Formats: sequence, structure tokens, C-alpha cells
Amino acid sequence: MSTPVAVAIEEDEQANAMPTRHRGRTFALRLLSLGVVFGLWWLLTALKIWSPLILPAPSAVWRAFVQSVTTDGPRRGLAGYYLWEHLWASLQRILKGVGYAMIVGPLLGLALASFRWVRIVVEPWVGFLRALPPLGYFSLLIIWFGIDDTSKIWLLFLAAFPPITIATIVGVERVRTDRLNGARSLGASRLQVIRHVTLPSALPDVLTGIRVAFGFAWTTIVAAETANGIPGIGGLAWATKKENRTDVAILCVIVIGITAVVIDAVLQRFERRVVPWKHHA
Repeated sequence: MSTPVAVAIEEDEQANAMPTRHRGRTFALRLLSLGVVFGLWWLLTALKIWSPLILPAPSAVWRAFVQSVTTDGPRRGLAGYYLWEHLWASLQRILKGVGYAMIVGPLLGLALASFRWVRIVVEPWVGFLRALPPLGYFSLLIIWFGIDDTSKIWLLFLAAFPPITIATIVGVERVRTDRLNGARSLGASRLQVIRHVTLPSALPDVLTGIRVAFGFAWTTIVAAETANGIPGIGGLAWATKKENRTDVAILCVIVIGITAVVIDAVLQRFERRVVPWKHHA
């Protein structure tokens, strides 16, 4: 007969084993979906339904990858740079653009949520910028700031700061009134209420806005690197149209997509560490 202690130990072991089994099933399903996509891709190219110019085989994309990380005589990678150099150049631009947005967005969102007159004046402009397609004003940024990285960073900043600003507004407005009243009743000043109550309570929404902003920045990187974008993974993808290098274009799409998934996973892990109470509030 099992003792209560043995039963408790067995229940704890089962509870600890559940997350491991769940992670195993999740990994297996994702691996299966990846295999299905690549299998379908290989099948379509093997059946030669479309020309290799339209849909190159996985082996052709692999050869493009090998070419992008190797040197062959005077040739160095693709467009004169290795693949990781293209990726790092784009990441630097995105980190700068989103980094500035991470400074401006929360401050502006806090001001918009706290002062009615600021919201009346500024909020329509935030919505205006959020609705603009990047290519709609990129030529104007090039005229103002040139074709170097400054115009690209401005474009990425303008794509990233509206979602952070809006997420901050939502987070501040969702702060519970009893928390604010409790802090005021204890004698906290307006600045202390903002610092110790408003900002910590709004932080989960701000971090969500930052995740969305990184996604917007990645969707904008090709547009940002259409002019003088080499080195850059978006610039490399844009340059493939000159030589009809569909294999390189697909390689760039895969690299951009994988990088975006990795960045989002890192941000999710950071969010769980910084605001572990988010899903329990």
C-alpha cells in the first residue's frame, strides 16, 4: 500500500514530467511541419511544374548558401560580402532604429496617456505615421538624409515607434485605479506614482509593443535597403532581381524569417524573466 508521502512524491514527479513531454510533442510537431514544407517544395521542383527560375530546387538554394559563405578566386560570398556580413549589417540598422524607438515610444506613450491636451495634439500624427507604407516616404528620407545608413535608420525608427507608443498608451490606461489611489493615499507624488506604479504595471504591454516593433522593422528592412543596401540581407534580396537569382532571393527570405523567429523567441524569454506576473495578473 502506498503511503501519503510516496503518493505526494509520485504526483510531483508526474507534474514535473508533463512540461518535458509537452516540449517534446511541440518540437516533434514543428519538426514534422518543417519536413512537410520541404518535402512539398522538393516534390514540386522534381515534378518540374514551374521553371527553376520561378521555383528553384532546395539543392539550388543550398548551393547559393554555400556560395554565400565561401570564397572562389576573386569572388567573395555574394555581392562582395559573406552572408553573415549581410545579416549583421541589417541587424545593426534594425537595432539602432528600434533602439531609438524604444526610447521615444514609451516616453511619448506615457505623455499621451497622462496629458489630455498632448493626446489631442499628437495622437493623430502617430496614427498618420503608423498608416504610411515605408516606400511611400523613403524617397523623401533619402533626399533629406542621403542614401547612407541615416535614412535607413530613420525609416526603421518611424516603422517601430508607433506600435511601442500605442502599446504604452494601452498599458498605462489599463493600470488599476485602486493601485493608483493606494499609492496616492500613502503620500506618493505624481512622479513616484509613475515610477513605482504606472510604469511597472504598463511594462508587459510595452514589451509586447517592442516585439511588434521588431516585427515591423523586419518587414521594412528590404524597403530600407533598396538604396545602397549592400551589405545588408534586404539589399541582397533586392539585388537578386538584376540577375534573376531566385535561389538567392529564397535564401534571403529564409534567413530573414529564421532571424525574425529567433529575435522574437529571445524577446519572449526576456519578457518572461522581466514580467513573470504578466499571465497571472
